[in-house]
Amino acid sequence: MAHASARRDPARARERTLLALAAPALIVLAVLFVWPLIRLLSMSVEGGTLAQFEKAALDELYVAVLWDSLEIALIVTVICLVLAYPVAMWIVQAGRLGFILGMFFLLLPFWTSVLVRTYAWMVLLGRNGIINRMLRDWGWIEFPLPLLHNLLGVLIGIVHVMLPYMVIPIYAALLRIDPDLKRAAEGLGAPAWRTFLRVTLPLSLPGVFAGSALVFVITLGFFITPALLGGGRVVMIATLIEQQVREFLDWNFAAALATVLLVVTLAIYALLGRLTGGQGHAAR
Repeated sequence: MAHASARRDPARARERTLLALAAPALIVLAVLFVWPLIRLLSMSVEGGTLAQFEKAALDELYVAVLWDSLEIALIVTVICLVLAYPVAMWIVQAGRLGFILGMFFLLLPFWTSVLVRTYAWMVLLGRNGIINRMLRDWGWIEFPLPLLHNLLGVLIGIVHVMLPYMVIPIYAALLRIDPDLKRAAEGLGAPAWRTFLRVTLPLSLPGVFAGSALVFVITLGFFITPALLGGGRVVMIATLIEQQVREFLDWNFAAALATVLLVVTLAIYALLGRLTGGQGHAAR
């Protein structure tokens, strides 16, 4: 009887099979993600009041840190976009060998932890670091440049980590563009810059928006890089949350800040997702 029912409704049987296969992963996700998230939300409103959220919303310090985090995420996104688009175009046009080399050097940093890469930048950017020593040896500077423990150092470190997350979506979007469209534009007499602006760029916008959303959202939650390269002078919201737990042992307020960060991140991700979807439908 069961086999006859499965034959009559193969789609429903396939859905049940897929659900059964996904059940272990869903259980692990619920235990390791959903339950801690529920616990976090409950801690933020412990006592049945919204006092912690009121403190996060009205205190100028915490509002300023949130705005600074949004500003840093936006700057990192713009820098990654400017650097990633030419790299993605080169990988698409470079052929098989260029693709292998480009992806190798693009993914090479993933073989090393973010912590090790951040310490490497501290060695490079310090007052007596490699970059300042080279510039002094060449006679270009007399005094060391302030490259570390400031916004510049934080931006350099985060861009280095996030650049592949921008390149790969743009590369995927460029790869889907039909080469005949560009050939047609060139055949009609359009110069290279006009072909790029009227054909390549519009059709690659889904990848641009997807990469921008990914970079922006991930950057909002950065902790290790701003904590080390910022030297306490550049504070992002994740650093502030860690400080509330480690120094002040204020778990409830830390949970409230984490909830605010989660809500802001989901809202921005939803907005960028709508833009990405709209651009995707327009391109199609």
